[in-house]
Amino acid sequence: MRAGRGGAAQQDVRFCRSADGVRIAYAVHGSGPPLVIATCWLSHLQYDWQSPVWRHFLADLGEVATVVRYDERGHGLSDWGVEDHGLGARVADLEAVVDDAGVDHFALMAMSQGGPVVIEYAARHPERVTRLVFYGSYAAAFRDPTPEQLELSATFEQMIKVGWARPDSAFRRVFTSMMIPDATEEQMRWLDELQRMAVSAETAVIARRQRAQADTCHLLAELDVPTLVVQSLNDQMNDFDDSRYLAANIRGARLVPLDSNNHIVLEHEPAWPVFLDEVSTFIAPDRDLPGEQSGDDPVSTLSPRELEVLRLAAQGLSNDDLAEALTLSLRTVERHLQNVYVKLGVQGRSARTGAVAMLLSRT
Repeated sequence: MRAGRGGAAQQDVRFCRSADGVRIAYAVHGSGPPLVIATCWLSHLQYDWQSPVWRHFLADLGEVATVVRYDERGHGLSDWGVEDHGLGARVADLEAVVDDAGVDHFALMAMSQGGPVVIEYAARHPERVTRLVFYGSYAAAFRDPTPEQLELSATFEQMIKVGWARPDSAFRRVFTSMMIPDATEEQMRWLDELQRMAVSAETAVIARRQRAQADTCHLLAELDVPTLVVQSLNDQMNDFDDSRYLAANIRGARLVPLDSNNHIVLEHEPAWPVFLDEVSTFIAPDRDLPGEQSGDDPVSTLSPRELEVLRLAAQGLSNDDLAEALTLSLRTVERHLQNVYVKLGVQGRSARTGAVAMLLSRT
């Protein structure tokens, strides 16, 4: 399923429940080895597809990977009005997404404030993570904060309180100008509006406070997985030294500085093809993993478990029979079948028949 430059119709939006019952929205698009993205501060699964800021990121990554991304709790299409934005809850959200999506082994990308979530997840589940990518991210929001940094953070919080929900974008433009200082006016206006659409002022303040407490520096030495660290040299949202720290403390990590002033590298920048080439090359070995081969045969993109489910379905087993035969819940079986249908490009009432026919045509 290729995203192209078309839009949200090319992604499959789904919902799952985190450990505390909060409903998390996630989306799957593209083709190739799975790449799970731990979401950044601001996202809206549907609105991002219309974006002159994010559209190239989604479409181009979808050409080289099966991208799984999600809206953080309290943001976008996920449940709003959530008060727990602590690290434990955010890791549980990531666990729920990858389990519901049915990806067994995958590359994991941390964007911006997703760093601590990815590090904690990789430390807990090393058997599932094939490689790590950090994009303008960090291990701790504040490692050794100066009084000036703390005062600036308090100022930003006050600006969110008084200006986030205002119809005019004067206060939100401050954040926009820090994230994409070299953007066009159209791109800046879009990011101004995304802030108000993605999250309420109240949640933005609560989440910001709790994210600031996340510190996973002590876990970096435990990580033993291929790691790529990428960041713009003149990023104004997160200090480049955070990326240097990650690369210096994760065994074998490679640091790639991007010649850009933007926290979000934009499509027109020379830094964008550099970023895309680095990430594409880095995750390319995952194509050789079992169940991840691509090419002209879409059945070869199925994971071993998905292939097993489809083979049993081809024998005429019902979903209940499949659950009993594989010792899985009915919901898990249905999720695996849905993944099969998406990967094979079949839908509607004849999806099962079409999927089985594609399998049988290989023998």
